[in-house]
Amino acid sequence: MEKKYDIVIFDLDGTLLDTIEDLGTAVNHAMEQGGWPLHTMEEYRRMVGHGIRNLVTQALPQALQGDEALIDRALASFKEYYTGHIDVHTRPYEGIPGLIRDLDAAGTMVAVASNKFQSGTETLVKRFFPDVKFLAVLGNAEGAPLKPDAAIVRSIMAKSGISSPRVVMAGDSGTDIRTAANGGIPSIGVTWGFRPLSDLQDAGASAIAGSVSQLRSLLLGQETV
Repeated sequence: MEKKYDIVIFDLDGTLLDTIEDLGTAVNHAMEQGGWPLHTMEEYRRMVGHGIRNLVTQALPQALQGDEALIDRALASFKEYYTGHIDVHTRPYEGIPGLIRDLDAAGTMVAVASNKFQSGTETLVKRFFPDVKFLAVLGNAEGAPLKPDAAIVRSIMAKSGISSPRVVMAGDSGTDIRTAANGGIPSIGVTWGFRPLSDLQDAGASAIAGSVSQLRSLLLGQETV
């Protein structure tokens, strides 16, 4: 199997893993602890993708969203619960583990670039892809910029040791597509995640994958990005 890319960078939530129920349940726990209204999983789909502080802030009543001390308290409640319940409902999307293995077998380096906090990102990747040697598993470290800042992409490319690697990024949100563009690499928007197709199109995705099999074709087959 011949490789098309030196590196494939994947978003995590909504791209490799369906995490929405565990995320939403953890935020609802924080909301319940504070006596604030809860939200549906569909509502949380529209909130995720910009880091957990932003997620918790959006879940709060609008009148409270400027209270940094209150946000800190809700965020701490979220993290405590989520850390202990991070993989209750979370699962890889069907076909994803096989695709990751086949990329590895083809000699393509795979990496994760997520806005989830670093320890949570590492925990989930180790839990669901224990036999894969990732080039990098990068979440959001304290003080580091969130996607769509391309620092995370540049860091992954530097780790490869290749001067001009062939790189593509796959993700389910406009944030991922803009991250790729800011890093000067093509992107594949995947439609099975948390954002609508229009979000990917509006952000200028280089290609769209409507299924894991189509993503496989774009990364390993004849389709081009």
